[in-house]
Amino acid sequence: MPKYSELIARLPATTPFVPPEALERQIGRPLVARIGANESRFGISPKAVEAMVEAAKTSYFYGDPESLDLRTALAQGLGCGIENISVGSGVDEILGWIVRAFVDAGSPVVTSLGSYPTFQYHVRSFAGHLEFVTYVNFTNDLGGLAEAAQRVKPRLVYLANPDNPTGHYHSAAAIETFRSALPEETVLVLDEAYSDFADDLPSFNNDDCGVIRLRTFSKAHGLAGCRVGYALTCADINQSFDKFRNHFGVNRVGQAGALASLLDADFLRKVIEQVKVGREEYHQLGRELGIGSLASWTNFVAFDCGSPERAVHLRDRLLQRGIFVRTPGIEPLSRLLRVSVGNSDERRIFADAFREETNS
Repeated sequence: MPKYSELIARLPATTPFVPPEALERQIGRPLVARIGANESRFGISPKAVEAMVEAAKTSYFYGDPESLDLRTALAQGLGCGIENISVGSGVDEILGWIVRAFVDAGSPVVTSLGSYPTFQYHVRSFAGHLEFVTYVNFTNDLGGLAEAAQRVKPRLVYLANPDNPTGHYHSAAAIETFRSALPEETVLVLDEAYSDFADDLPSFNNDDCGVIRLRTFSKAHGLAGCRVGYALTCADINQSFDKFRNHFGVNRVGQAGALASLLDADFLRKVIEQVKVGREEYHQLGRELGIGSLASWTNFVAFDCGSPERAVHLRDRLLQRGIFVRTPGIEPLSRLLRVSVGNSDERRIFADAFREETNS
């Protein structure tokens, strides 16, 4: 048998999420409503499709390791320098960069218990120590997170805003106040993957090395399969990523699609409008069935099923109907059923099945 490093040998083999393809293999047929992974169900910008088709014709070339065209367009839109932006293979990869850059064995890291598990996955893989703060009323407890940070003096504090899996959003003023309450040596990792669906985003100095903001083309832009995300932070941190990142990790097709989609503001606006319509349909469905639903600033809605057992029962019953939704695994969030906003057909299929299963 090979001799693994001590750290890897003691880690359990795991994946942060069970993929929908595995669920299809489990039930032995294709899903009829793939609404559990928060993928966009409203297509891709036609301009992005055209750009990707053209880029595919030159796929014998590597992608630009500097993603210069995309970074330039992002910088122009965000009012910062290109040195403030790093492009990676989705937020998931960049989270790994951040942990590698800041976390030594035993380094404390603060986050909410039940928040996006991929961050925790990376921390464990680098032997960091996770300090958890529980949600309060299905919201990230900013006061509790700040208190924990003052107590353990962590290298990193991770916060998703808007939040996954609850959909909750803390205002810009609340986030800015939270940032000021953290220790001077702590870096705030602000995961804004769903920021396209929220207003009133916080304002930080782009040269502030105490904040790393993460954004993606996987949600509103509909490019989840292309794996393109970016970090917005100070030049020094971005330069540190260049010491170890996979410089060819973002392929030329993905770069072309992301750039074209970024420049197609009309398409993005239409997607956001359709998501708002779908969210309201879900809230109305919850009211009809007497099941609470959490306010959401994302492309999903979390239904409060009252108990973890009921949430899992409904999830499993829906899966047998070919409908993929998710339940968080950590209390108190485990009583939630998280449902991505599908297209009109998927929302109808889900609503009909949800009515039958909740009334059975």
